[in-house]
Amino acid sequence: MDNFSQKTRNFLWDLLFPAFCLGCKKEGIYLCDDCRATLDILEINYCLCNKKPLRLSKNQKDGKCPNCQDKKLSGLYFALPYKDKQLTRKLIYNFKYQPYIKSLAKTLASILIEHLVISSKNTEDIWENSVLIPVPLDKKKLKDRGYNQSEELAEELSIILKSPLIANSLIKTKTTKSQMELSKEEREINIKNAFVIKNPAEIAGKKIFLIDDVYTTGSTMEECAYVLCEAGAKNVWGITIAREE
Repeated sequence: MDNFSQKTRNFLWDLLFPAFCLGCKKEGIYLCDDCRATLDILEINYCLCNKKPLRLSKNQKDGKCPNCQDKKLSGLYFALPYKDKQLTRKLIYNFKYQPYIKSLAKTLASILIEHLVISSKNTEDIWENSVLIPVPLDKKKLKDRGYNQSEELAEELSIILKSPLIANSLIKTKTTKSQMELSKEEREINIKNAFVIKNPAEIAGKKIFLIDDVYTTGSTMEECAYVLCEAGAKNVWGITIAREE
């Protein structure tokens, strides 16, 4: 599609389905500056422990405390606590469920970038020799939704961070139940052996940043990190919009 046709399509879409702020209903944008200012974008990072995760110092390069060293994931960057703000939950819900506002990816990516900047994690040494990989959806969920929200977010982050995006190497081969409905133990069983690596050469020796929307128990990211490390990844970190505890 040429630029003119794309602009025409975007104009008609905006005309028929105008954006409204998900916080205050102001027309023209999905998150206005005033409502964005109410979000508590984190200046710190936490370890991977599910119960009472520890705050990490800004100078700490490792993303784990002594109690979560057994995790395959090397650490996690997340911008928002999931439960603290109704607006946070609303943004993420509308991004991945009906009405499926795919264009929220740009807004949510900008929130993540702000977190990385204010937490001193947007440095050259962190992103050197790194690639971004979205947590994949199974074929049924991808067909139902029409897009992978993690891939949309990863695309926006890739542009800003100048880190390559690899979207077709980590593949989900098993249809699983929604993780939201399951306990921690059930989540681990549900997601076990659900992922494979299609092109190991693309990730060998690389620092991988796994992109997803919400980190809850970490079962999905931990399983992804396991297969990536087995395929030769140097290490695997997670990046999510929010963390639920």
